[in-house]
Amino acid sequence: MNRNIVTTVLLSIFISISGFAQDKKWSLEECVNYAMENNISIKQTALDTDLADQDLINAKGNFLPNLNGYATQDWNFGTITNQRTGNQLAADTRGNSFGLNTGVTLFNGFRNTSIYKQAQLGIESSELQLNILKDNISVNVVNQYLNILLNKENLKVAEEQVAITEKQVIQVSELVDSGVRPRADLFEVEAQLASDRERLTNVQNSLDLAILGLTQLLQISNEGFDVEDIELSLPEVLVKHKSSNEIYDYALQNRPEIKKAELDIENSILAIDIAKSAYYPTLSFGAGLRTYYQHFQGQEDVLIVGDINSGFDIISNDFWDQIDNNLGYNLGFRLDIPIFNRMQTKVSVDKAKINKERIAYSLDQAKQDLRSTIEQAYTDAKAAFKQFEASQVSLNAQKEAFKNAQESYNSGVMNSFEFEQVRNRLVNAEANLINAKYNFVFTTKVLDFYLGKPLTD
Repeated sequence: MNRNIVTTVLLSIFISISGFAQDKKWSLEECVNYAMENNISIKQTALDTDLADQDLINAKGNFLPNLNGYATQDWNFGTITNQRTGNQLAADTRGNSFGLNTGVTLFNGFRNTSIYKQAQLGIESSELQLNILKDNISVNVVNQYLNILLNKENLKVAEEQVAITEKQVIQVSELVDSGVRPRADLFEVEAQLASDRERLTNVQNSLDLAILGLTQLLQISNEGFDVEDIELSLPEVLVKHKSSNEIYDYALQNRPEIKKAELDIENSILAIDIAKSAYYPTLSFGAGLRTYYQHFQGQEDVLIVGDINSGFDIISNDFWDQIDNNLGYNLGFRLDIPIFNRMQTKVSVDKAKINKERIAYSLDQAKQDLRSTIEQAYTDAKAAFKQFEASQVSLNAQKEAFKNAQESYNSGVMNSFEFEQVRNRLVNAEANLINAKYNFVFTTKVLDFYLGKPLTD
């Protein structure tokens, strides 16, 4: 009994959740935000920024002194050297030594400074790369979203045409039964209905594929997924910007692709400095602390002190006494001067210079690509706007033609085949206007994107 109750409750919850998921309609802003927060590629690229942070911490560490401790345990058999007197003894011993060492690089041709600056650039570069990825995914989300809306409008037109044709089938069937129309007219209308239903199926399939494309981009299930309708207004980007140069000038100063390419050049210059640092001497400072303990096997840890005149005393010389008495310190500077390293430094410097030139060309290429993309988008937007205006004129003309054809058809002046020809032109005009409208909106969204405007506006 309890199991049945639990099953019923869980089933109710599941049905409620499923119903909520199917009823929810995603807005464009929700889709973009979800992609920004959950896309796996974005998460992976964000981790590159964390790695760059660690590189910066590592670069800072190059300026700090190191500190190492050591401890040893030794066993010696046979002849050994007494650590205090230097005499050779035939004895088995065991001993320990302990120490601390520290060192710091004072100068190495500014290598550490250049590495630190590279690490700082690495953080900026990884953040720019993340922004580039987010921008690209945002554009794809907007494109897929608009594609869904496009297919939704096409679906409405297709459904309306099926409904109209179904009514025509009924009307023509009644006229045929009453002997007003020949049966051939009914066959033509029925054939048109089959064609309209086929078109409806194709549009529905296109809508399903568009939804699938967006959900795959969001990396969620397409089951029950739907989007909110948007009242599209024609953008004014072409009115505000008379040429693509204005958009390009803005994008050149603000797009992360260009900033990243510029950072890559700065990074390549630092790489040259790092390679050149091998020409310079390296000055370092080091210090150490050491002590040791020595024990002769089978003997007590004692020490004989004194002289012949005053006499000799035997005192304890245990572990802690030796550790204290044998404690010593050292410090010093070390200067390493490079003289000849088989041309390796020269090759490294030359390769770094060549790489800088290659990266400089990459910046030029990035600028060219940006200009080409903006000019193409601007040209596409102008063409799409002209197409939209032409499609509006065409649709208005086809509506008038259809209105006249319908009157002619109802009065028996026009046959079914001729009437369907006119109606098909009207359907095509409606589809062309819808496609032109969304094509224009998307191309102008691309221009807004390069102007730094939110894509969800």
